[in-house]
Amino acid sequence: MSIKNAFYAQSGGVTAVINASAAGVIETARQHPDKIGNVYAGRNGIIGALTEDLIDTSADSAEAIAALRHTPSGGFGSCRYKLKSIEQNRREYERLIEVFKAHNIGYFFYNGGGDSADTCLKVSQISDTLGYPIQAIHVPKTVDNDLPITDCCPGFGSVAKYIAVSTREASFDVASMAKTSTKVFVLEVMGRHAGWIAAAGGLASSKDCEIPIVILFPEITFDKAKFLAKVDSYVKEYGYCSVVVSEGVQGPDGKFLADQGLRDAFGHAQLGGVAPVVASIVKEGLGLKYHWGVADYLQRAARHVASKTDVEQAYAMGKAAVEYAIAGHNSVMPTIERVSNSPYSWKVGMAQLANVANVEKMMPAEYISEDGFGISEACREYLSPLIEGEDYPPYKNGLPDYVRLKNVAIEKKLEGFEI
Repeated sequence: MSIKNAFYAQSGGVTAVINASAAGVIETARQHPDKIGNVYAGRNGIIGALTEDLIDTSADSAEAIAALRHTPSGGFGSCRYKLKSIEQNRREYERLIEVFKAHNIGYFFYNGGGDSADTCLKVSQISDTLGYPIQAIHVPKTVDNDLPITDCCPGFGSVAKYIAVSTREASFDVASMAKTSTKVFVLEVMGRHAGWIAAAGGLASSKDCEIPIVILFPEITFDKAKFLAKVDSYVKEYGYCSVVVSEGVQGPDGKFLADQGLRDAFGHAQLGGVAPVVASIVKEGLGLKYHWGVADYLQRAARHVASKTDVEQAYAMGKAAVEYAIAGHNSVMPTIERVSNSPYSWKVGMAQLANVANVEKMMPAEYISEDGFGISEACREYLSPLIEGEDYPPYKNGLPDYVRLKNVAIEKKLEGFEI
């Protein structure tokens, strides 16, 4: 088999461990010089492929690539750009082939979530549709944990750890001030349709550290009266209450509480701002003093408190993607298969992209408590191993010592392309 170069890119919202997957891809590819030549990274995702803006990762040392494992965010830049079908926009696919041919690219590794899986699936079909041999492997990533088939998604465990830790710490704060000041703290977390991240807030309370926490899941229609009654009962019993609310919570009318009428690049409602809405409901309904916060980018960039399990799984997915490509696979995604809960163990599996793209994995009903405001023991058993272990980055002068790659662009061979 002739040696081909590889294309790697990051897509969608970044995470604390997506660069660990990048390290897995690049380091594994470097171990197979008889199969893979250079690894070219797309600057800003698939846009880098379309505009021939390719980064030569060989310009960075082995030490720099290894340092990606403990560096958050997207080392090569990410994007929110979804390819249309080949029937709708054939020119983009023909452009991809031009770029791939010009740079002898035979492997395509796309690191992202559900929409990215769709892009990767479409690229994998170029072989049959346009007659260009390309092996496209999707590398799973999403803080939302909503990809199907895989037990969990790289990026989620670290966000879950951050939210669990933050909820516990903020709750300690509220408890200390509740006698004469704040009685309710509202924390807004990510999660458009699936409440996995919100559920992680429930881990803050345990048998040896009981905390009154109300969770608002997107899977449960928001009931104002029931919510206020729950908060009121907790405040009367404990003197305070913490609320973890998913950005995707919907009212009885089916509208997002945080929907301001804006749309992102994928056409999804651009959410954010549900925490002050919920806090206002508490103020108006119960007259309690409150504080609210939005985890936003902090939750997905917090590499300093990343889960060791998450880091290891993220790296393993990048490594497996290259190994699957070398073995001849196309249009697949490496997955995480849980072997046991206690002791926790897992292995690498494989899923067909056709079964992954555009499919969302919601919270199972049995993971939500009967009253709809908490997590069940089954959910706790599922979540707990994913936040376990510490994998601290190196520190310098009191701050994490993260790597900045050279990101040297390769010489362009084609004319410009407008997207």
